Amino acid sequence: MKTVIIVQARMGSTRLPGKVLRIVLDKPLLAYLIERLRRCKLADEVIIATSIDKRDNIIEQFCLDNDVICFRGSEDDVLERYYVAALEARADIVIRVTADCPLIDPHIIDHEIKFYLDHQNKYDYVSMGLSRSYPRGIEAEVFPFWALEKSHNEAGTAAQREHVTPYIYQNPHIFRLGNMSNEQDLSFHRWTVDQEEDFILIESIISNLYPVKPDFTMNDVLDLFRLYPEWIEINAHVEQKTI
Repeated sequence: MKTVIIVQARMGSTRLPGKVLRIVLDKPLLAYLIERLRRCKLADEVIIATSIDKRDNIIEQFCLDNDVICFRGSEDDVLERYYVAALEARADIVIRVTADCPLIDPHIIDHEIKFYLDHQNKYDYVSMGLSRSYPRGIEAEVFPFWALEKSHNEAGTAAQREHVTPYIYQNPHIFRLGNMSNEQDLSFHRWTVDQEEDFILIESIISNLYPVKPDFTMNDVLDLFRLYPEWIEINAHVEQKTI
């Protein structure tokens, strides 16, 4: 089976435009994310799925410059974008990642993929977000191509089309849902980039860890927070966008 990580990325974020290519230590955030995802041992391919909007030409150029596969599709119908990208990649298993999560831990992604593979007879969809215990910005979703295809064919609301997986987790009578939990509840941590305060935190983390340990893990970030506990207040007030 072919396992493909598909990263949705665009420049037109409403709250922090151009965030995915914001620079930290002379590298865009998207470069850190790709570097980390390429360390996943259980994934065969990493694809950037961006839109056909001209603002995203720069993302396509980033992919060309960094030898990353780039697919361009609908700006608003992200579910269709994912479906066609997965179809063209001949993916059997899809891992959904968003480009605003540059601290994602490849070891945890591998653990989630293995969790899915070990429980295929029990779950059609595995997430860390059904009952959150990992830091926000670490999560990914794993599901088979057939579930993505069914969603593409049947999802009807704008939210289901824009956010890719709601049709799956809103229909537990159709899809068998599984959640991967962390031993400790770390869901109060916010390591995703949606507002300026988020970027300030991520910039601080990368600037401290990357020069000494480029392959830093979630636990390394947690150790950093023990040194600088005040950092958690940088973006504690930021509210996650709801569907």
